[in-house]
Parts: sequence; structure tokens; C-alpha cells
Amino acid sequence: MPRWKPDARERLIVAAVELFAENGYESTTVIEIAERAGLTKSTFFRYFPDKREVLFGGGAVATLLEQTIEDLPADLSAREVIAAALDAVGSQTFTPETREFSGRRRAVIAANPELQEREALKGLSLTAAMSAGLTRRGVPELAARVAAEFGALAMDIAYERWSAAEGDEGFGVVVRRALDDVYAASSAS
Repeated sequence: MPRWKPDARERLIVAAVELFAENGYESTTVIEIAERAGLTKSTFFRYFPDKREVLFGGGAVATLLEQTIEDLPADLSAREVIAAALDAVGSQTFTPETREFSGRRRAVIAANPELQEREALKGLSLTAAMSAGLTRRGVPELAARVAAEFGALAMDIAYERWSAAEGDEGFGVVVRRALDDVYAASSAS
């Protein structure tokens, strides 16, 4: 019988979040994460440079956002592009199967300042990816930056709402509502 099992990356992520929730981020080691996932320490490091990065997925979401923005039809406004890109990324990343896990991940991050800092840096990379994608579409730089900032804020709000909710409302619906809320709040001030 082979020792290899599929989905090593996902098993490491799930094991890490479970252990971080049980024992705290600081008290959990890479070896414990690998053992919980039924893998070795070297396998862990094949997927992640450190235990912190297991929660953040590298730059996959930023790359997906940027590519999606570039691939959307040219006749869409910057706001429509951001909404469509966030919806598309959400349908691939924030699925009904990941909702409970996302809530646990969010709680682990909220309990640790180091992880909060990394989450903020991830948010900046998402904003930069959206802005870069819009700029390549021909959106003026300032307009691209503003739309990207609104998009990042809406994504953050939507992630918080969606991961805490107990319904079957998809991330796309939640993120579009959050984007509308962000635009409405900006015009009300």
C-alpha cells in the first residue's frame, strides 16, 4: 500500500488551524502540524516556508484576482470589474465547504498580533493586484487605486460577514452587498 495520500497541502492547512485553535499559534510547532496531517516536517516545508504562511496561501488569491480583472470584458466600469472579480475569486476560494474553516481561521488570526499583521499585508497585496489589473485595463492610476481600495475593503467586510454567517448565502452575494455598502458609505460622508 502506498504511503502517499492526496491533498497534502489542504491536510496541512486543516491540521494547522485545528492545532492553532486548540493550543494557540505560538505553542504549535511545524512538526505537530505535519504529524496531525499524517505527513513529515519536510513535506510541510515543501508547501510552506513557515507555520505562519500555512494560513495565507501564498499569493494565489492576488494572482487570481489580477488575472480575472484582466480577462473580464473591456466595456465594464472599474466598479463592475472589481465586483465581478471578487465574485469569481469567491466562487473558487470561499465555497460552502470552506465556510466553517474560514471562521476558525479568522478566529486564530484575531487571537495573534503577528498573524493580524500578516493578514494586513495580504490585504495590501490584494489591493495592489486589483489596482495593477485595473491599470493594465486602461483605468487611470488614481481611479484604479480608489476602486481597488474599495474592493479590498468590501472583500474584508464580506469575508468577515460570510465566515460568521450560518446561512447558505454564497460569497458572491455577500461581497457584492459589501461593495454596495462601501460605495454607499463613501457617498454619505
